Amino acid sequence: MTFTETPLQGAWIIDIARIEDERGFFARTWAPEELAARGLDPTLAQCNVAWNHRRGTIRGMHFQRAPMQEVKIVRCTRGAIVDTIIDLRPESPTYCQWISIELTEENRRML
Repeated sequence: MTFTETPLQGAWIIDIARIEDERGFFARTWAPEELAARGLDPTLAQCNVAWNHRRGTIRGMHFQRAPMQEVKIVRCTRGAIVDTIIDLRPESPTYCQWISIELTEENRRML
């Protein structure tokens, strides 16, 4: 897994490292030690899937306050999504800043 820092403190773009052969490829999408090395709690609290009937569907914004906050990793396995994150932590140097990243089945990125 390759981690690229974003302009938002504590947010990462994660690209998988594919091992390819004639059958296709294999790649890790979860590595607790690599998440922890970047200050992310690797405890898996949930694993969810969402599917939309229509293109252009907007899902909700998710916000959690301590001590209920969780590390979230978003990935698109079919089609494409634009994932937007906003830093709402008042103590953060990137407070009120935001980024949007396109996640697709082709780029296999995670945010």
